[in-house]
Amino acid sequence: MTSSPAKMLPLSGGSSESIGEPARFGVLTVSDRASAGLYEDLSGPAVLNFFAEAVESPWEAVYRVVPDEQPEIEKSLIDMADREGCCLIVTTGGTGPAPRDVTPEATEAVCSRMMPGYGELMRAIGLRYVPTAVLSRQTAGIRGRTLIINLPGKPKSIRETFDEVFQSVPYCIQLLEGPYIETVPAVVQAFRPPNDRRAAKAPKVAS
Repeated sequence: MTSSPAKMLPLSGGSSESIGEPARFGVLTVSDRASAGLYEDLSGPAVLNFFAEAVESPWEAVYRVVPDEQPEIEKSLIDMADREGCCLIVTTGGTGPAPRDVTPEATEAVCSRMMPGYGELMRAIGLRYVPTAVLSRQTAGIRGRTLIINLPGKPKSIRETFDEVFQSVPYCIQLLEGPYIETVPAVVQAFRPPNDRRAAKAPKVAS
């Protein structure tokens, strides 16, 4: 069973004045205890708060919590990509070596192509902070026109990782023929080749 927390969270944001296009993001927390209501999910909200701070173009999010069960994870990923139309799905949790950590397996099962560079980058970032980052099996892949990325489960690690990883995400989504996502440069400076950048809107002139 999936759980959709009702707590007030930033499930949309951005500005209509942005040069970017509206985007839909999926946030999937994978946790037995959080899905059972034994403790409050903090990792999913950490991702949503990141979007609220870092994404300038209009966006909305689909947020769910599921247990560490591969069929449940796969079902949610497929639904977010195929029915909800998310151009980006971010998972948190379930990427370690424990027997019930199956998020990478679920991700690989629903993706047609893998993006191993994201996992390599996330482990390299993690190793700056803790030697146990080598235990992470985080990965990323593509389903149709949707990019799926596995993030760590701890809010602190999510921000340490995603602030850097997200620099390449808008261009990846653009290459997948998804929306043009504009970021807040003071938080995340999205990288694009010069020929793939849009010009800023001219400021409005008061009449």
